[in-house]
Amino acid sequence: MAAHADGQNGKTAFPPQHQDRQPGLESIMTPRPQAEDPNYRPAGKLTGRVAIVTGGDSGIGRAVSIAFAHEGADVCLVYLDEHEDAAWTRDRIERIGRRCLAIPADVGDPAACQQVLHQVMKAWGRVDVIVNNAAEQHPQPGLERITPAQLERTFRTNLFGYFYMTQAALPYLGPGAAIINTTSVTAYEGHAQLIDYSSSKGAIVSFTRSLALNLAPRGIRVNAVAPGPIWTPLIPSTFPPNQVATFGTNTPLGRAGQPMELAPAYVFLASADSAYMTGQVLHVNGGTIVNG
Repeated sequence: MAAHADGQNGKTAFPPQHQDRQPGLESIMTPRPQAEDPNYRPAGKLTGRVAIVTGGDSGIGRAVSIAFAHEGADVCLVYLDEHEDAAWTRDRIERIGRRCLAIPADVGDPAACQQVLHQVMKAWGRVDVIVNNAAEQHPQPGLERITPAQLERTFRTNLFGYFYMTQAALPYLGPGAAIINTTSVTAYEGHAQLIDYSSSKGAIVSFTRSLALNLAPRGIRVNAVAPGPIWTPLIPSTFPPNQVATFGTNTPLGRAGQPMELAPAYVFLASADSAYMTGQVLHVNGGTIVNG
């Protein structure tokens, strides 16, 4: 999901706001994130495919799910408890003309991931694309403030959830399938307030590379996207209003990205357009050079 809320150059990007819950809710953000590019031209790149998108109710996951639907895929949204956001996304996908399941589940629970796959296979009989995208972050001023409970919870959602969902899906994935993991620019440049989050995102890079090597003989590709600062519910739900107000203004492009600006990267990695790519990371971050 979105990476961080640094902005120290005096610019104001968004109205100051904060949500006292995680996951955050897209429905109460001001302005609402842009999930769909009205100028997007689909080409049927995922026709007949079935995708599972964790964190698919809102933010990057919503934009990816909508783009996949435009490209012809049926989509299963996995989310924690943001029922209103999930219902909105499901309705949008169905209005595009594709089928959609919206399943509440904690991806940090392996049994819940198995149940998601059971429901998808029962409904549609196949799965072709896994997008591991659900994440959480909890800023702290120093390492000593990160409790064992926070550390465990961050890794359980951000990393263990990727393991568990992929393990649940692997028996059903065949040659040509694609796994796409959402890492972060913080995996490469770090973040002073997000030590555990950044560490989990760095682990996702290694997970992507290692799993790609492991699954290459089976014809299953594994890649990742590393977003920079993206305007999603994760931002107002974790940072104070003053940081939210300047979110993303420290990038070379001078602004935060919108979820719809990441969606084409996921379409590329899910489709045959990237057939000769595995173990790689696409950096959609507003111009930050990470050399990784």
